[in-house]
Amino acid sequence: MAHSSGSDLPGVPSRLRTVRPDGTPVYRYRERPGSPAVSVTRFDAEADHPDLPPEHRHAHDFLVLVYVEEGMGSFTVDGAERALCAGEVHAVSPGQVIGVAGAAELARGRAWSVAFTPDAVPALSAVSPLAWAHHPLLALFAASTGHGRVAEPDQANWSAWLADLAEELVDPGRLGAHEAVTALLTRILVAAARLAPTAPATPDPLVERAFAEIEATFREPVSAADVARTLGYTPGHLTTVLRRRTGRTLLEWITERRMIEVRRLLRETDLPLDAVAARTGLRDATYLVRRFRERYGITPQRWRRTQRAWS
Repeated sequence: MAHSSGSDLPGVPSRLRTVRPDGTPVYRYRERPGSPAVSVTRFDAEADHPDLPPEHRHAHDFLVLVYVEEGMGSFTVDGAERALCAGEVHAVSPGQVIGVAGAAELARGRAWSVAFTPDAVPALSAVSPLAWAHHPLLALFAASTGHGRVAEPDQANWSAWLADLAEELVDPGRLGAHEAVTALLTRILVAAARLAPTAPATPDPLVERAFAEIEATFREPVSAADVARTLGYTPGHLTTVLRRRTGRTLLEWITERRMIEVRRLLRETDLPLDAVAARTGLRDATYLVRRFRERYGITPQRWRRTQRAWS
């Protein structure tokens, strides 16, 4: 959950993507060729993380689950404090701002952190990022509380699943590792979803309208200004509202939707890059390659090859 003074988050293959106007750094998941977009970190004893920065804020563009085995402390998510107690699972959605003022207390206990992108889960890989909040597997992420408590008899299962997942990720190229990682992560998400309250958080009408318009138009060369005008807002106003309510700007959501579709087409078809660009609202193959490398740290051609090899 914490990070060093550099551009990476310890234990997570991440890289600084941008810095928001309020100074909050946002980290993207940096994919490693031949490996699934999943990483597991265990926080165990103060000596493992002696340099946790006090009151440091940051956000991710990937999903994070934290399971507390032992220890106490607190952290904040979008300004709301969450207590860290044994047996609790915390879900942090992309774009949410994390404050780690109390993480030093957690470092004296034991906890697991799982960072992943939806591509790592087959059930999520073809789902629009605009619909993630409504997917059953991500129910805990969509819940207003964002956390739940594991019943004591089940806590040993959580520790075992996370230890097994970490072990499989040590050598992701070995026989059966892909299937094992997928199965374990899915099992963990199912268990986390079952901890969520029955009633999900109330949808935001303006966010829903913006997402619906993005979904309807992202395959065309529309801009953030086009989407905002269609909804009757200025680009600046709608961008500000979306950043405040979702953690991302209007343009970031449009780009995210396009990149998810680009990855789907690269993974599931043999279309040349020009055709992929034409089907995702991007100008041409050159522009697609540049944006893909900026977003994922790898060329689309290499990403496609590693996905085929991984499959």
